[in-house]
Amino acid sequence: MFNNLTNFMFLMILMMGSIIAISSNSWLGAWMGLEINLLSFIPLLSNLKNLTATESSMKYFIVQALASTTLLFVVLMLCFNPSFSYEYNNYLNIILNSALLMKMGAAPFHSWFPEVMEGLSWIMSFILMTWQKIAPMLLISYCLFYEFIYFIIIASIFIGSVGGFNQTNLRSLMAYSSINHLGWMLSSLLISLTYWTIYFIFYTILSLSIIYMFFYFNIFYFSQIFSHLNNFPVIKFSMFCNFLSLGGLPPFTGFLPKWIIIQNLSMSYMSLVSIMVVLTLITLFFYIRLTYSAFMMYTTQPIWNKLWFINMPKSMILLTFFSTSGLFTISMIYLIF
Repeated sequence: MFNNLTNFMFLMILMMGSIIAISSNSWLGAWMGLEINLLSFIPLLSNLKNLTATESSMKYFIVQALASTTLLFVVLMLCFNPSFSYEYNNYLNIILNSALLMKMGAAPFHSWFPEVMEGLSWIMSFILMTWQKIAPMLLISYCLFYEFIYFIIIASIFIGSVGGFNQTNLRSLMAYSSINHLGWMLSSLLISLTYWTIYFIFYTILSLSIIYMFFYFNIFYFSQIFSHLNNFPVIKFSMFCNFLSLGGLPPFTGFLPKWIIIQNLSMSYMSLVSIMVVLTLITLFFYIRLTYSAFMMYTTQPIWNKLWFINMPKSMILLTFFSTSGLFTISMIYLIF
């Protein structure tokens, strides 16, 4: 009971730190909020019964401490030298952007992200993939250096797409998928914060739908999907539909936020959009390849097998329905109203 209360307390402090960083009216206050967030997340990551989780928490702390030190360096430069301004000094702006990008795990500052994810539980992985990106993403929207961000967007989508090849660990695959989506989220900031909010909400729900299934069935590797869910084709079908939706394949829900970003970015950044779409097709390729192999294997199972379906929680069914049919449902609502 005490452990649960302690975790709840650290979770509340973590959220409070992000809110402080977002709502602060100075860079020093934003840095303090990020530090509160970091120091409350480390106890949640570490687990004395799991050495890999403790190792991941140490890696996360070292990387975040480096990014925080870099951010504090820029903040102090701005405080003690009024003549400096990140708006007119490209070097300071690039350093400030790099520190925030390192905090969220965007390419080419991404190498720590899959390694940290490999040792975490699914709940901590979900928090790292979603909530921990809010504060750095909103802070970077205040100081976007467009020429630098173009490079980061392309690098993140490319690394996120190519890095997913030959991955057997589902947590590493979700980490590279998160890096890919980071590129799309950064591109949405080029339009407005509203589009970033829409994309982030969809990404959070889609990630929750698939991570909930992994957590519920205690699955961490692709081989477990093939072995554990062989007798449950409906569950396996739902899981891989969630994969395809997360990759952005139409007509699943994951295509909707990408569709919105493509439509609005194509008016001003046509070349950037073209590169983003082509690179994202790589992600869809290996998702479809995995789905194809999963359903072609064990096709000789007897048709009288009664273990084809098990009871799923209603919340999982609801999330799966939104992930697979949300685009159609939202389109119908839009046409009616």
